Amino acid sequence: MNARSNDFTRAFTLLELMIAIAIAATLAVFAVPSYQSHVARSHRVDAASALYRAAQFVEAGGSNDAVTLPVGLDQSPSFGTAVYRLRALPADDTNGGYSVEARPVETGPMRDDLCGTFILDATGLRINRGADDALVKNANECWNTR
Repeated sequence: MNARSNDFTRAFTLLELMIAIAIAATLAVFAVPSYQSHVARSHRVDAASALYRAAQFVEAGGSNDAVTLPVGLDQSPSFGTAVYRLRALPADDTNGGYSVEARPVETGPMRDDLCGTFILDATGLRINRGADDALVKNANECWNTR
């Protein structure tokens, strides 16, 4: 066997390269949406956790007026780049004394999320409002941690 034929037996053929690219593309088609879904779910869980922490802060204050949330409780995640902004809302006839909301940052990754704004009130009611301020039908799925 000469040296030239030995080089050809060790190289990839175009067919083998195309098969490898097709496999990688197929994996990417399924992996990327799954990854994006996982990231969105983790942002939602973080927002819900931040709402519960903010609710504890508001309840500890004992005031029915709107409370300004301190740094660390005013966004989700607590530190770093905000994905959601949190605020406490004053009492009204239906919320039991207060509400806290987590609204997606307009330039953040959750700005177009179907779950929209997360709202938790003093009665324990958990709701979501979409971009058009309409109630989200499957709000329980938005709050689901699984």
